[in-house]
Amino acid sequence: MASYVRFCITIFFCFFLSLSSSQKVTLSLYYEALCPFCADFIVNHLPQIFQNGLISSIDLHLVPWGNTLFKPDGTILCQHGEAECALNAIHVCAIDAYPDVMKHVGYIYCTERLVLENKLEQWADCFELVGLSRAALDCYISGYGHQLELKYAEETSELNPPHTFVPWVVVNNQPLQENYQNFVMYVCNAYGSNQLPEACRNLNHSVETQSTLNSSVEKLSYSHQVCYASQ
Repeated sequence: MASYVRFCITIFFCFFLSLSSSQKVTLSLYYEALCPFCADFIVNHLPQIFQNGLISSIDLHLVPWGNTLFKPDGTILCQHGEAECALNAIHVCAIDAYPDVMKHVGYIYCTERLVLENKLEQWADCFELVGLSRAALDCYISGYGHQLELKYAEETSELNPPHTFVPWVVVNNQPLQENYQNFVMYVCNAYGSNQLPEACRNLNHSVETQSTLNSSVEKLSYSHQVCYASQ
């Protein structure tokens, strides 16, 4: 709970930050709600762009669909069962009901933290914890979330190259593959030297950094820190 409170305080602070650049880098996260590695990324890695203020220079785009498939009859088949289908739809509704990135990311962070803690049955409590109305819940109950999901399904299907696992992180149309945890470096590298956000100026872009990143890729590949798409 303490980490969640710290995250919310950071979100509140970042809400008042002015944009540090007139041109933002697009950071897209393709994920599914019950993939444990997606939850880990959202809870333990994505918050750093809020903590260092980089969010003010990023167009953050979340796509809750992941490895979900359509059955021949048109119904949805989620990789981790019906509970994942429900939470994906709730996330879609949250993005629609609370378009301010600070708000819907806060809610999604809360539910994904519960996934990691095996407390998913408490997901409805996140509305109160984050201080949001239950508009997203109304959206889900009405079935509107299913309609909204279709655009995320189409967007995911149009990825080029196609995603092979989640979390699938893309920076300005560049998929990071297994190196997704190092997304901040890619965001910073997407800026020209004259536009570099302050949060990027302290990062080391040396050869040693690249060597460390290569080691990270090897480690991720070895431990399979992803949820693979069905073949």
